[in-house]
Amino acid sequence: MLSRGDGTLDITRMSALVDQVALLHKRGIEVIMVSSGAVASGRSVMRGSKSMRSHLDAVSQRQLFSAVGQAKLINRYYELFREHGIVCGQVLTTKEDFSTRHQYLNQKHCMEVMLDNGVIPIVNENDTISVTELMFTDNDELSGLIASMMSAQALILLSNVDGVYDGDPANPASHVIKEIAPDEKETADAEAFICQSHSSLGRGGMGSKFNTARRAAAEGIAVYIANGKRDAILPLIIDGDTQVPRTLFAPSQRPVSGVKKWIAHSDSFAKGELHVNQGAYEALTSTRAASLLPVGVTRVVGEFEKDDIVKIVSPQGSTFALGRICCDSSTAATQAGRQGSRPLIHYNYLYIERENNG
Repeated sequence: MLSRGDGTLDITRMSALVDQVALLHKRGIEVIMVSSGAVASGRSVMRGSKSMRSHLDAVSQRQLFSAVGQAKLINRYYELFREHGIVCGQVLTTKEDFSTRHQYLNQKHCMEVMLDNGVIPIVNENDTISVTELMFTDNDELSGLIASMMSAQALILLSNVDGVYDGDPANPASHVIKEIAPDEKETADAEAFICQSHSSLGRGGMGSKFNTARRAAAEGIAVYIANGKRDAILPLIIDGDTQVPRTLFAPSQRPVSGVKKWIAHSDSFAKGELHVNQGAYEALTSTRAASLLPVGVTRVVGEFEKDDIVKIVSPQGSTFALGRICCDSSTAATQAGRQGSRPLIHYNYLYIERENNG
């Protein structure tokens, strides 16, 4: 949305979005921006540079463009916000920064301090060091993590279309789905309409936005997918204008604790697996609060330390939960199947996927 057809930054669109964020900020609404644009910005600079080497591979180009472009991008935002008398600040992050509770809380504290002092955080992935498996899927995923971490009331995902359609957006007979309830069947029905393609200028797409919205809504956050090129789209959504085209993912009425939010987004950092029997599976997925006891564990896979995140695998072989283990893998393997031992994962540190679908 922030890129022109040639891959360079659309400054006019950036300015329009800053104007809207500034309006909300002056009304007392705390706003965190998650913005791409560093690579596009750096590309426009280096295209005119005689020192640019043509034989750089894709990873090297991405690192070069982002290193040059991040400085230009944040400076552009700084100048645009300064016209409104507002200070903004840069927060660069990587997927690894969410891997431990300590790093997670450090990021949270940083943005809380910024907001408390009237500074608008502008978050982006640190593309200079985030490559291959260290990368977020896209900034949709990153925005969902930030919204969850900061216990946001709303997450607005801006696209170049008006929301989730009940068919091909190019078909005049298709319509924007106004609201998607936190119901497994209704969400699955809406997902059937999603096109998984994405823009050549970005890593995301509607499929990514849909998945991010579904997860954030399950954690109690109202999520909107809307067209960022529409005039005044942000204040219209915040003010509850139901006439503006957008798709609302209604928030679940079963909020998730802060620790469980972190665990819910830590699947890519899991260090091992605990396979459980049918009895343990039924106990954990019931409506009652239950911890994972050693007697219900049939197999321990992988090597992990105390307090690492591990996956919980059902008798059918599917991962249905994540948890923070209270011992290392050797101890867990020794205790597996035994009765009378303390929980391997306490309920307070256990995230069950059923909580994610309401």
